[in-house]
Amino acid sequence: MAGVNQRAYLVLEDGSVFPGRLFGAARPIHGEVVFSTAMTGYQEMLTDPSYAGQILVLTYPLVGNYGINAQDVESRRIQVQALVVREACETPSHWQAEMTLHEYLASQDVPGLQGVDTRALTRRLRHHGVMMGAIAVDETPREALERLRGQPRYGTIDLVRTVTASTPYEWEEPPRRRYHVAVVDSGLKYNILRLLRERGCQVTVLPCTVTSDELLEMGIDGLVLSPGPGDPALLDYLVATAKALVGRLPILGICLGHQVVGRAFGARTYKLKFGHRGANHPVKDLLTGRVHITSQNHGYAIDADGLRGGIEVSQVHLNDGTVEGLYHPSLPIITIQYHSEASPGPMDNVYVFDRFIEMLREYGGSR
Repeated sequence: MAGVNQRAYLVLEDGSVFPGRLFGAARPIHGEVVFSTAMTGYQEMLTDPSYAGQILVLTYPLVGNYGINAQDVESRRIQVQALVVREACETPSHWQAEMTLHEYLASQDVPGLQGVDTRALTRRLRHHGVMMGAIAVDETPREALERLRGQPRYGTIDLVRTVTASTPYEWEEPPRRRYHVAVVDSGLKYNILRLLRERGCQVTVLPCTVTSDELLEMGIDGLVLSPGPGDPALLDYLVATAKALVGRLPILGICLGHQVVGRAFGARTYKLKFGHRGANHPVKDLLTGRVHITSQNHGYAIDADGLRGGIEVSQVHLNDGTVEGLYHPSLPIITIQYHSEASPGPMDNVYVFDRFIEMLREYGGSR
């Protein structure tokens, strides 16, 4: 029977084996293995639906030192398949801490693996690209590899349907209502809703399967297409919804929502070698020349060559030149590839929500 501190393994699809010790839940699991370079914010990352279907590796060597609290969750549950770290702190110290990282993972039946050489693992993923992997518990690495080979690959599953809201719901009522905004939940983080509420928006969250007709019948002032997991090429139903609403109301697309809008304007999307995951990614605004330090979590990007219909690239990633933002000169549409809502930080980019509010005001005044 598996138990805490029992020896276990992370096995990659190329046969690489990384030994470690169990914490959290003691059960085998599989998923796409990705890494994040963020130094803090592990609770927000664990509950970020964009990590659905993935085994998350944290490059910072000590994780869990400030514990877990009830305030810093970004969705209704832990979303990662498993967590891999160098060292999990057993004695957190923070005035808000209510439980340890181990207790949090165990409470939701999510396995963790510590004692792993995360530097070597990260180098392998950077060199070869992200891979499928399995946590081997009470089995040999060879047995885990055979099990892994029988599982579907990350990019073949519509993970948005696994994380979206099952039914519509209203977020907390703002003190003074200015606009009614619908958020299509493809895997949203709660901080998007908090920031919209702070700006006087009544926020209605809707499942990813909502249609353009249903949205228009609500009489909303604007639409937010949320972040989320998986390959945007599998989301033709979301692309069709976005395409039908272009020019009919203001649209803000964030991360996966940005990719959905790009596809609605004719672009294809492609998989990055190891993605952008961390809290210090530099993005240049081509309209102002300003450089923003951003929080990112995505494995796919837009190919700008296919863009049609007048939409233009507004921002690019300074490390690799990938598209980080779109805007339309004459239609109320803006998108960003990074997480303006942060969680984890930095909080430098909440200005995007202010731009969206300006669009709501300008478009409302023109109707």
